[in-house]
Amino acid sequence: MKHKVRLKDMAKPAEVLCPLAVTDLDPVPGYEERPFKQVKPEWKEKYDLSLDGFSALALTPPATKEAEEELVNKFLRGLEKLFTKENNWTFMQPTALSTDYCVRCNTCNEACPVYVESGRQDIYRPNYRSELLRKIYQRYFTTEGRLLGSFVGADVELNWRTIYRLAELTYRCTICRRCAATCPVGVDNGLMNRELRKLFSQELGIASEGVHKGGTMRHLQTGSSTGMTPAAFLDTIEFIEDDIEERIGRRIKIPIDKKGADILLIHNAGEFVSWPENPAAFAILLDAAGIDWTLSSESMGYEGVNYGTWYDDFQFARVAVAQVQAAKKLGVRRIVVGECGHATKALVEIADRVCVGDLAIPREGCLPLLEQIVTSGAIKFDPSKNNFPITLHDPCNMVRLMGIVSPQRNVLKAITPPGCFREMPNAGVMNYCCGGGSGFAVMNSMNFPEWRDSVASRMKAKQVLEAFSDCLDPSIPKYYCAPCSNCKGAARDALMEYYGFRDKYNIIYGGLVELMVNAMVDIEKPFVSWEDEF
Repeated sequence: MKHKVRLKDMAKPAEVLCPLAVTDLDPVPGYEERPFKQVKPEWKEKYDLSLDGFSALALTPPATKEAEEELVNKFLRGLEKLFTKENNWTFMQPTALSTDYCVRCNTCNEACPVYVESGRQDIYRPNYRSELLRKIYQRYFTTEGRLLGSFVGADVELNWRTIYRLAELTYRCTICRRCAATCPVGVDNGLMNRELRKLFSQELGIASEGVHKGGTMRHLQTGSSTGMTPAAFLDTIEFIEDDIEERIGRRIKIPIDKKGADILLIHNAGEFVSWPENPAAFAILLDAAGIDWTLSSESMGYEGVNYGTWYDDFQFARVAVAQVQAAKKLGVRRIVVGECGHATKALVEIADRVCVGDLAIPREGCLPLLEQIVTSGAIKFDPSKNNFPITLHDPCNMVRLMGIVSPQRNVLKAITPPGCFREMPNAGVMNYCCGGGSGFAVMNSMNFPEWRDSVASRMKAKQVLEAFSDCLDPSIPKYYCAPCSNCKGAARDALMEYYGFRDKYNIIYGGLVELMVNAMVDIEKPFVSWEDEF
């Protein structure tokens, strides 16, 4: 059922404004839908789940009228700051332009996988949040709105329900910005969503626990968003060196804290914890190519994640500056970010706003470097070793938002036999999000993971099935190449576990560097195996 929710309904009492059911969702071929789990009674009593029956933020309603008034005042103060240069010098201009120039043509709606896959629920359309924001701003910050209210269309009441539902709604968007790529006048509703998250975090202290407490705060306190301390990092490196020796028959010493190296390689620390074969593959490749590189054991220096990208400018700056300072301490010539989309965009592009002067060290993503390794001839590859169907996922942040489209494709074409690599539908800059973007991959509170896997990752599941439509037989091994740590997290939780692609179709997932090592002539044992546990 498609639920029409008027903007002014956001302020009204209701158990659930848009009660989502699996029967509303666009079907996935071959997948037997499971009804959503019943919401726990204690959750209903304590938390506000009145948007759609799910919660990413675990918000408790204000206990008193005074607390509600304080909440409203803080929201309005934060909203005003979004549109003043002194308080929002980072993104004020695109925020203001996107607010002013939307013509409500709704072109962006069909570009949004969440909107389409949810059965086109009104609250999930990309411009719903932006329209609500405009109505609130018009009512409380313009003369005609304050005086005439509903007569000029400014009929949204601002109370705790409006604020909480809008806060939850900002975490129903992966900020993939596919909507912005299709807008005929350049309105960026994805950025608007991010700026709303910033308002909630910096003014009201409202943010996803997985992104803020479990991500940014743990990163700042321990040196890694995974909680991996520098000592634990060094132990992990020793484990990876042992694993490399077992896999290829010789030991590679991973350079740590090498002064004056050409490259400081920074991984998403999730790789060390969940996919150590990825940093192992990087070590094998860089060693074989004769590249002068190092890792840093400095707190913040071995972790490329920056979840502030998704919700808070202040937290973003704290992390980005610390990462660059670790590189400066080693005196390296440049930073290369490993296979992680948001880490690449954060450190290579957004950090330009804060890493200036002495902190303006060259920074780049790993995909062009991997292409250079292939084209240089420094390593010999045997494409026949990757003789199985492979499809490529395009991480939104590197491909659509940074324009890194061809390097990964050129690598795959060079290391696979003809016909093995096949594109997904809508590949390249118009790809669909994995479902784990904007921090979703690490958000596991309450019943949000069920919404994430069933709605946000649904389009990606369809893309993968279509890419492998001619070889879904489980007797044929298949590889879903996702050169991004967060995207691999989404693949693990949604594609492999929720939709069961490993068991049903014999599809495994991994990065690009693993396929490169698998094709190396000098590596005798397969580096990619369908026997490994994922």
